[in-house]
Amino acid sequence: MKTNIQVAIDGPASAGKSTIAKIIAKNLSYIYVDTGAMYRTITLAAINAGLINLDGDASEISDVAIQQLLQATQITFKPSDDGQLVFLNEQDVSEEIRQSHVNNLVSLIAAIPTVRRDLVERQRIIANENNVIMDGRDIGTTVLPHAAVKIFLVASVAERAQRRYRENQLKGIDTKITLAEIEASIERRDYLDSHREVSPLTQASDAILVDTTGVTINDVVNEITTIINNKIK
Repeated sequence: MKTNIQVAIDGPASAGKSTIAKIIAKNLSYIYVDTGAMYRTITLAAINAGLINLDGDASEISDVAIQQLLQATQITFKPSDDGQLVFLNEQDVSEEIRQSHVNNLVSLIAAIPTVRRDLVERQRIIANENNVIMDGRDIGTTVLPHAAVKIFLVASVAERAQRRYRENQLKGIDTKITLAEIEASIERRDYLDSHREVSPLTQASDAILVDTTGVTINDVVNEITTIINNKIK
């Protein structure tokens, strides 16, 4: 019986998880699963449905409303020359889910137990059918607790803010938001992600810590690829 190889990459926002995971998945011919994009897509769906306002008030969302939203929300990925496209019910939302209004609310939606249960099940189905590189906040601790390889990717808040700022400028997204505002937003999201009751952001006991502060993408890719090769051998 064939056993699929599962690689879990966790870490805070803008630590480089998606960039690194995409490259390694392509190099190893694994499926890349961007769980953060899944939570962003559900957040966008909740905004569009009027379940959460832009001030971040999610307290009035009923469990019934969330369940109905999840049942009506299909999330699919398609490859592209620039990486990966994300679709919400067949609509390309790849750029929209990276906008600041989604960034600022995703931690609130991701903290809802019903949302996490639903998306974790979707993620496990993908992982059980393919060799995967999956990145997120709770992959090694909750989604794939028996993953063959677990990485916890970190970087300083200042460097992560710089990365997000440069990416926004390059893509023309939220160009009026200052570096200081981005840094404050990242610190807030770190706090929310690490203090939520359900599946908080934390390093799994058997995960390997990789600090990307001041390290090139190629060097991080090489380091993690070596870890994967050593583990699966």
